[in-house]
Amino acid sequence: MIPDYISINYPVQLSLETFLNKNRYSKIGVLADENTIELCYPKVKNALPAHTTFTISSGENHKNMDTSKEIWKWLSAQHFDRSSLLINLGGGVICDMGGFCAATFKRGIDFIHIPTTLLAMADASVGGKLGIDLGPYKNQIGVFRVPDKVIIDPVFLETLPDNQRISGFAEVIKHGLIYDAAYFEVHENIADLTNTDWKTLIYRSIEIKNDIVEEDPVEKGLRKILNFGHTIGHALEGNFLQQNNTEMLHGEAVAIGMICESWLSVRNLAMPEANHHRIVAIILKYFGNKDLKQINESTFVEMLMQDKKNVDNKIRFTLLKDIGKAVYDVEIDRTGAIEALDYYRNLKT
Repeated sequence: MIPDYISINYPVQLSLETFLNKNRYSKIGVLADENTIELCYPKVKNALPAHTTFTISSGENHKNMDTSKEIWKWLSAQHFDRSSLLINLGGGVICDMGGFCAATFKRGIDFIHIPTTLLAMADASVGGKLGIDLGPYKNQIGVFRVPDKVIIDPVFLETLPDNQRISGFAEVIKHGLIYDAAYFEVHENIADLTNTDWKTLIYRSIEIKNDIVEEDPVEKGLRKILNFGHTIGHALEGNFLQQNNTEMLHGEAVAIGMICESWLSVRNLAMPEANHHRIVAIILKYFGNKDLKQINESTFVEMLMQDKKNVDNKIRFTLLKDIGKAVYDVEIDRTGAIEALDYYRNLKT
Protein backbone atom coordinates (compact mmCIF):
# COMPACT_ATOMS: atom_id res chain seq x y z
CA MET A 1 0.00 0.00 0.00
CA ILE A 2 1.02 3.59 -0.54
CA PRO A 3 0.26 6.24 2.11
CA ASP A 4 -2.96 8.25 2.03
CA TYR A 5 -1.19 11.53 1.39
CA ILE A 6 -0.04 10.32 -2.04
CA SER A 7 -2.35 10.45 -5.06
CA ILE A 8 -1.31 8.50 -8.16
CA ASN A 9 -4.54 7.09 -9.62
CA TYR A 10 -6.11 10.28 -10.96
CA PRO A 11 -5.11 13.08 -13.36
CA VAL A 12 -3.27 15.94 -11.69
CA GLN A 13 -6.06 18.50 -12.18
CA LEU A 14 -8.70 16.25 -10.59
CA SER A 15 -6.46 15.38 -7.63
CA LEU A 16 -5.56 19.03 -7.10
CA GLU A 17 -9.18 20.22 -7.29
CA THR A 18 -10.26 17.49 -4.84
CA PHE A 19 -7.57 18.47 -2.36
CA LEU A 20 -8.34 22.19 -2.57
CA ASN A 21 -12.09 21.60 -2.22
CA LYS A 22 -11.40 19.86 1.10
CA ASN A 23 -8.93 22.47 2.36
CA ARG A 24 -9.43 26.22 2.43
CA TYR A 25 -6.37 28.46 2.24
CA SER A 26 -5.92 32.20 2.65
CA LYS A 27 -3.14 32.27 0.03
CA ILE A 28 -1.86 29.80 -2.54
CA GLY A 29 1.56 29.99 -4.17
CA VAL A 30 3.24 27.88 -6.83
CA LEU A 31 7.03 27.42 -6.74
CA ALA A 32 8.56 26.36 -10.07
CA ASP A 33 11.72 26.68 -12.12
CA GLU A 34 12.09 28.10 -15.63
CA ASN A 35 11.36 24.68 -17.15
CA THR A 36 8.35 23.66 -15.09
CA ILE A 37 6.71 27.08 -15.27
CA GLU A 38 6.72 26.73 -19.07
CA LEU A 39 6.04 23.02 -19.54
CA CYS A 40 4.15 21.88 -16.42
CA TYR A 41 2.35 24.88 -14.94
CA PRO A 42 -0.15 25.01 -17.86
CA LYS A 43 -1.31 21.52 -16.83
CA VAL A 44 -2.32 22.68 -13.32
CA LYS A 45 -3.17 26.38 -13.43
CA ASN A 46 -6.82 25.86 -14.46
CA ALA A 47 -7.37 23.73 -11.37
CA LEU A 48 -6.17 26.54 -9.09
CA PRO A 49 -8.17 29.40 -7.60
CA ALA A 50 -6.49 32.80 -7.22
CA HIS A 51 -2.77 32.24 -6.69
CA THR A 52 0.69 33.66 -7.24
CA THR A 53 3.79 32.04 -8.77
CA PHE A 54 7.50 32.30 -8.10
CA THR A 55 10.14 31.02 -10.52
CA ILE A 56 13.69 30.09 -9.54
CA SER A 57 16.61 28.87 -11.63
CA SER A 58 16.80 25.09 -12.13
CA GLY A 59 19.67 22.92 -10.98
CA GLU A 60 21.34 21.60 -7.86
CA ASN A 61 23.68 24.59 -7.74
CA HIS A 62 20.67 26.76 -6.83
CA LYS A 63 19.48 24.53 -3.97
CA ASN A 64 21.00 26.71 -1.28
CA MET A 65 20.40 29.32 1.40
CA ASP A 66 20.53 32.22 -1.06
CA THR A 67 17.63 30.84 -3.10
CA SER A 68 15.76 29.90 0.09
CA LYS A 69 16.02 33.52 1.27
CA GLU A 70 14.47 34.67 -2.02
CA ILE A 71 11.59 32.22 -1.54
CA TRP A 72 10.99 33.39 2.05
CA LYS A 73 11.09 37.03 0.90
CA TRP A 74 8.51 36.26 -1.79
CA LEU A 75 6.23 34.55 0.74
CA SER A 76 6.57 37.55 3.05
CA ALA A 77 5.97 40.10 0.29
CA GLN A 78 2.82 38.23 -0.74
CA HIS A 79 1.61 38.26 2.90
CA PHE A 80 1.48 34.50 3.24
CA ASP A 81 0.25 33.52 6.69
CA ARG A 82 0.06 30.20 8.51
CA SER A 83 -3.19 29.38 6.73
CA SER A 84 -1.46 29.50 3.34
CA LEU A 85 -0.36 26.76 0.94
CA LEU A 86 2.81 26.36 -1.10
CA ILE A 87 2.65 24.07 -4.14
CA ASN A 88 6.04 22.74 -5.22
CA LEU A 89 5.88 22.04 -8.95
CA GLY A 90 9.10 20.42 -10.12
CA GLY A 91 11.76 17.83 -9.54
CA GLY A 92 13.85 16.89 -6.54
CA VAL A 93 15.40 20.34 -6.10
CA ILE A 94 12.02 22.10 -6.04
CA CYS A 95 10.47 19.49 -3.72
CA ASP A 96 13.43 19.46 -1.31
CA MET A 97 13.89 23.22 -1.14
CA GLY A 98 10.25 24.26 -1.47
CA GLY A 99 9.24 21.87 1.29
CA PHE A 100 12.08 23.12 3.49
CA CYS A 101 11.08 26.75 2.97
CA ALA A 102 7.41 26.00 3.69
CA ALA A 103 8.24 23.91 6.78
CA THR A 104 10.31 26.74 8.25
CA PHE A 105 8.36 29.84 7.14
CA LYS A 106 6.51 31.23 10.17
CA ARG A 107 7.33 27.87 11.83
CA GLY A 108 5.50 26.00 9.12
CA ILE A 109 2.81 26.40 6.48
CA ASP A 110 1.08 23.68 4.49
CA PHE A 111 2.76 22.48 1.31
CA ILE A 112 2.16 19.91 -1.38
CA HIS A 113 4.45 18.37 -3.98
CA ILE A 114 3.53 17.93 -7.62
CA PRO A 115 6.65 16.10 -8.81
CA THR A 116 7.45 16.49 -12.49
CA THR A 117 10.50 14.22 -12.85
CA LEU A 118 10.81 10.47 -12.50
CA LEU A 119 13.33 10.93 -9.69
CA ALA A 120 10.92 13.08 -7.70
CA MET A 121 7.90 10.85 -8.38
CA ALA A 122 9.61 7.62 -7.39
CA ASP A 123 11.74 8.91 -4.55
CA ALA A 124 12.39 12.55 -3.66
CA SER A 125 8.78 13.65 -3.05
CA VAL A 126 8.01 10.72 -0.72
CA GLY A 127 9.00 10.30 2.92
CA GLY A 128 9.28 13.83 4.23
CA LYS A 129 12.98 14.62 3.77
CA LEU A 130 13.43 18.32 3.04
CA GLY A 131 16.55 20.40 2.76
CA ILE A 132 19.17 22.43 0.98
CA ASP A 133 22.89 22.16 0.30
CA LEU A 134 25.56 24.01 2.26
CA GLY A 135 28.14 24.95 -0.34
CA PRO A 136 29.15 21.68 -2.00
CA TYR A 137 27.82 19.54 0.87
CA LYS A 138 24.57 17.84 -0.11
CA ASN A 139 21.45 18.31 2.02
CA GLN A 140 23.35 19.56 5.07
CA ILE A 141 20.51 21.81 6.25
CA GLY A 142 17.02 20.38 6.52
CA VAL A 143 14.10 18.93 8.41
CA PHE A 144 11.77 15.95 8.33
CA ARG A 145 8.16 16.80 7.53
CA VAL A 146 5.70 14.86 5.38
CA PRO A 147 3.89 16.95 2.73
CA ASP A 148 0.18 17.55 3.13
CA LYS A 149 -0.27 15.97 -0.30
CA VAL A 150 1.84 14.50 -3.10
CA ILE A 151 0.11 14.39 -6.48
CA ILE A 152 1.81 12.09 -8.98
CA ASP A 153 0.83 12.06 -12.64
CA PRO A 154 3.17 10.38 -15.15
CA VAL A 155 1.91 12.82 -17.79
CA PHE A 156 4.71 15.15 -16.68
CA LEU A 157 7.32 12.61 -17.79
CA GLU A 158 6.47 13.60 -21.35
CA THR A 159 8.07 16.99 -20.66
CA LEU A 160 11.46 15.50 -19.72
CA PRO A 161 14.56 15.22 -21.87
CA ASP A 162 15.99 11.71 -22.08
CA ASN A 163 18.83 12.37 -19.63
CA GLN A 164 16.38 13.44 -16.90
CA ARG A 165 14.21 10.36 -17.39
CA ILE A 166 17.26 8.10 -17.24
CA SER A 167 18.55 9.97 -14.18
CA GLY A 168 15.39 9.13 -12.26
CA PHE A 169 15.63 5.47 -13.26
CA ALA A 170 18.69 5.18 -10.99
CA GLU A 171 16.50 5.56 -7.90
CA VAL A 172 14.02 3.01 -9.26
CA ILE A 173 16.86 0.51 -9.76
CA LYS A 174 18.05 1.26 -6.22
CA HIS A 175 14.69 0.29 -4.69
CA GLY A 176 14.94 -3.19 -6.16
CA LEU A 177 18.56 -3.61 -5.12
CA ILE A 178 17.96 -2.74 -1.47
CA TYR A 179 14.57 -4.38 -0.92
CA ASP A 180 13.06 -6.51 -3.67
CA ALA A 181 15.12 -8.78 -5.91
CA ALA A 182 12.10 -9.58 -8.10
CA TYR A 183 11.57 -5.87 -8.71
CA PHE A 184 15.19 -5.54 -9.82
CA GLU A 185 14.62 -8.40 -12.30
CA VAL A 186 11.75 -6.38 -13.77
CA HIS A 187 14.22 -3.56 -14.43
CA GLU A 188 16.65 -5.96 -16.11
CA ASN A 189 13.90 -7.05 -18.50
CA ILE A 190 12.87 -3.57 -19.61
CA ALA A 191 13.61 -3.25 -23.31
CA ASP A 192 12.96 0.44 -23.84
CA LEU A 193 12.57 3.24 -21.29
CA THR A 194 10.47 5.29 -23.70
CA ASN A 195 7.69 2.67 -23.75
CA THR A 196 7.68 1.64 -20.10
CA ASP A 197 4.71 1.37 -17.75
CA TRP A 198 6.03 4.11 -15.47
CA LYS A 199 2.90 4.28 -13.33
CA THR A 200 3.33 0.67 -12.21
CA LEU A 201 7.04 1.12 -11.51
CA ILE A 202 6.51 4.38 -9.63
CA TYR A 203 3.76 2.77 -7.55
CA ARG A 204 6.03 -0.12 -6.52
CA SER A 205 8.92 2.23 -5.73
CA ILE A 206 6.66 4.30 -3.50
CA GLU A 207 5.44 1.14 -1.75
CA ILE A 208 9.03 0.12 -1.01
CA LYS A 209 10.06 3.54 0.24
CA ASN A 210 6.93 3.86 2.36
CA ASP A 211 7.48 0.44 3.97
CA ILE A 212 10.96 1.56 5.01
CA VAL A 213 9.98 5.07 6.12
CA GLU A 214 7.03 3.84 8.20
CA GLU A 215 9.41 1.66 10.22
CA ASP A 216 12.05 4.39 10.58
CA PRO A 217 10.69 7.90 9.84
CA VAL A 218 13.78 9.93 10.79
CA GLU A 219 16.58 7.66 9.61
CA LYS A 220 17.90 6.23 12.87
CA GLY A 221 18.19 2.72 11.42
CA LEU A 222 16.49 0.93 8.51
CA ARG A 223 15.83 4.08 6.49
CA LYS A 224 19.59 4.33 5.96
CA ILE A 225 19.32 1.56 3.36
CA LEU A 226 17.76 4.12 1.01
CA ASN A 227 21.22 5.70 0.86
CA PHE A 228 22.71 2.85 -1.17
CA GLY A 229 24.78 4.49 -3.91
CA HIS A 230 24.44 7.90 -2.27
CA THR A 231 27.57 7.98 -0.10
CA ILE A 232 29.87 8.01 -3.11
CA GLY A 233 27.16 9.59 -5.29
CA HIS A 234 26.81 12.66 -3.07
CA ALA A 235 30.60 12.99 -2.85
CA LEU A 236 30.76 13.07 -6.64
CA GLU A 237 27.96 15.62 -6.88
CA GLY A 238 29.71 17.83 -4.35
CA ASN A 239 32.99 17.49 -6.20
CA PHE A 240 31.40 18.62 -9.45
CA LEU A 241 29.65 21.55 -7.75
CA GLN A 242 32.93 22.70 -6.23
CA GLN A 243 34.71 22.57 -9.60
CA ASN A 244 33.56 25.68 -11.46
CA ASN A 245 30.01 25.16 -10.19
CA THR A 246 29.39 22.40 -12.74
CA GLU A 247 26.68 19.86 -12.12
CA MET A 248 26.36 16.09 -12.35
CA LEU A 249 22.75 14.90 -12.39
CA HIS A 250 21.77 13.24 -9.13
CA GLY A 251 20.78 9.98 -10.81
CA GLU A 252 24.04 9.83 -12.74
CA ALA A 253 25.99 10.25 -9.50
CA VAL A 254 23.90 7.63 -7.68
CA ALA A 255 24.34 5.19 -10.59
CA ILE A 256 28.12 5.51 -10.31
CA GLY A 257 27.82 5.22 -6.55
CA MET A 258 25.85 1.98 -6.86
CA ILE A 259 28.55 0.42 -9.01
CA CYS A 260 31.26 1.48 -6.55
CA GLU A 261 29.29 0.39 -3.50
CA SER A 262 28.31 -2.88 -5.15
CA TRP A 263 32.03 -3.55 -5.63
CA LEU A 264 32.58 -2.77 -1.94
CA SER A 265 29.74 -5.17 -1.14
CA VAL A 266 31.61 -8.01 -2.84
CA ARG A 267 34.78 -7.20 -0.93
CA ASN A 268 33.25 -6.55 2.48
CA LEU A 269 29.98 -8.52 2.66
CA ALA A 270 30.74 -11.35 0.23
CA MET A 271 27.92 -10.41 -2.12
CA PRO A 272 28.04 -12.90 -5.04
CA GLU A 273 30.27 -11.46 -7.76
CA ALA A 274 27.84 -12.61 -10.44
CA ASN A 275 25.18 -10.33 -8.97
CA HIS A 276 27.65 -7.45 -8.86
CA HIS A 277 28.15 -7.93 -12.60
CA ARG A 278 24.37 -7.80 -13.11
CA ILE A 279 24.30 -4.44 -11.32
CA VAL A 280 27.20 -3.11 -13.41
CA ALA A 281 25.53 -4.31 -16.61
CA ILE A 282 22.19 -2.57 -16.10
CA ILE A 283 23.79 0.68 -14.98
CA LEU A 284 26.27 0.82 -17.85
CA LYS A 285 23.43 -0.01 -20.25
CA TYR A 286 21.54 3.15 -19.35
CA PHE A 287 24.19 5.48 -17.97
CA GLY A 288 27.35 4.52 -19.83
CA ASN A 289 30.75 5.05 -18.25
CA LYS A 290 31.36 8.65 -17.16
CA ASP A 291 34.80 10.19 -17.35
CA LEU A 292 35.87 10.94 -13.77
CA LYS A 293 39.48 11.92 -14.44
CA GLN A 294 38.75 15.43 -13.16
CA ILE A 295 37.70 14.17 -9.71
CA ASN A 296 40.04 15.53 -7.05
CA GLU A 297 40.62 12.69 -4.57
CA SER A 298 41.28 14.93 -1.56
CA THR A 299 38.05 16.83 -2.26
CA PHE A 300 36.25 13.53 -2.82
CA VAL A 301 37.36 12.30 0.61
CA GLU A 302 36.41 15.65 2.18
CA MET A 303 32.90 15.20 0.77
CA LEU A 304 32.73 11.63 2.11
CA MET A 305 33.67 12.89 5.57
CA GLN A 306 30.62 15.20 5.52
CA ASP A 307 28.15 12.36 4.88
CA LYS A 308 25.24 12.47 7.32
CA LYS A 309 25.49 8.75 8.18
CA ASN A 310 29.01 9.09 9.56
CA VAL A 311 29.71 8.54 13.24
CA ASP A 312 32.84 9.61 15.13
CA ASN A 313 34.54 10.74 11.91
CA LYS A 314 34.17 7.26 10.38
CA ILE A 315 32.54 6.77 6.98
CA ARG A 316 29.42 4.62 7.14
CA PHE A 317 28.07 2.97 3.98
CA THR A 318 24.95 1.08 3.02
CA LEU A 319 26.06 -2.05 1.16
CA LEU A 320 24.42 -5.25 -0.15
CA LYS A 321 24.68 -8.79 1.16
CA ASP A 322 22.84 -9.70 -2.02
CA ILE A 323 20.38 -8.17 -4.43
CA GLY A 324 17.35 -7.24 -2.35
CA LYS A 325 19.25 -7.45 0.97
CA ALA A 326 20.87 -4.24 2.19
CA VAL A 327 23.00 -3.66 5.29
CA TYR A 328 23.52 -0.21 6.77
CA ASP A 329 26.29 1.32 8.92
CA VAL A 330 29.12 -0.60 7.26
CA GLU A 331 32.37 1.16 8.06
CA ILE A 332 34.70 1.68 5.09
CA ASP A 333 37.95 3.61 5.39
CA ARG A 334 39.07 6.33 2.99
CA THR A 335 41.41 3.99 1.14
CA GLY A 336 38.59 1.56 0.44
CA ALA A 337 36.38 4.36 -0.87
CA ILE A 338 39.08 5.60 -3.24
CA GLU A 339 39.74 2.04 -4.41
CA ALA A 340 36.03 1.71 -5.23
CA LEU A 341 36.19 4.93 -7.24
CA ASP A 342 39.28 3.64 -9.06
CA TYR A 343 37.42 0.41 -9.85
CA TYR A 344 34.76 2.46 -11.63
CA ARG A 345 37.31 4.65 -13.42
CA ASN A 346 38.99 1.52 -14.81
CA LEU A 347 35.78 -0.12 -16.02
CA LYS A 348 35.49 -0.81 -19.73
CA THR A 349 32.13 -0.36 -21.44
